[in-house]
Amino acid sequence: MSNKEDKTTERDIKEEELKEEKGTEETEKPEEKETKEEETEEEKPEEAEEKQKQSEEDEALNTKYLRLMADFQNYKRRAEKEKGDTFAYANEKLVSQLLDVVDSFERALQHDCTDEGYAEGMEMIFKQLTGVLEKAGLEEIKALGEDFDPNFHNAVMMEDNDQYDSGKVTEVMQKGYTLNSKVIRPSMVKVNN
Repeated sequence: MSNKEDKTTERDIKEEELKEEKGTEETEKPEEKETKEEETEEEKPEEAEEKQKQSEEDEALNTKYLRLMADFQNYKRRAEKEKGDTFAYANEKLVSQLLDVVDSFERALQHDCTDEGYAEGMEMIFKQLTGVLEKAGLEEIKALGEDFDPNFHNAVMMEDNDQYDSGKVTEVMQKGYTLNSKVIRPSMVKVNN
C-alpha cells in the first residue's frame, strides 16, 4: 500500500502543480485578454474606417468602370450609325444635282417630237437613268391627291378646286424625292383650300 500511496501522492502533487500552473495562466489570461481587447477596440474603429474607405473606393471604381463601359458602348453605337449614314447618304449631293437633269429630261419628253425613234431612245435613256438612281435609294414622293404634309411637300400656291377635299394636293409643280427615306427635295405643290 505504501507503493500505492506514493503513486497517489506523486499524482496528487503533479495535479496540484498543474493546477497551480493553470491558475497562474488563468490569472494571466484575463489580463492579457483585457489588453488584447483594448488593442482590438482601439484597432476596430480604425479598421472600420479603413474598410469603409476601401468599400467606398471600390464602389467609386466600380461606378467609374460601369460609366466608362456605357460610354464606350454608346460610342460604338454612334460610330456604327455614322458609318451607316455615311454609306446611305454618301451619294446625296450627286443625286441632288442629278435631279435637275431628271427634271430636264421629263420636260424634254413632254414635247412632241417628229422623229419617233429619237423620242423612244430618249425615253429609254431616261428609264435607265431613273433605274440607276432608284437602285441608289432614290424614291419619288407621291403628292398628287395626297394630304398636304409639310415634311414632304412645299406649298407654293393655294386654290379652290371642287375635285379635291380641303388640304389635298391638287397639282405637282416639281417632283420631290427621298434618298434612303430622307427627304432630299420636297415636292413643290399647289394645295386645295
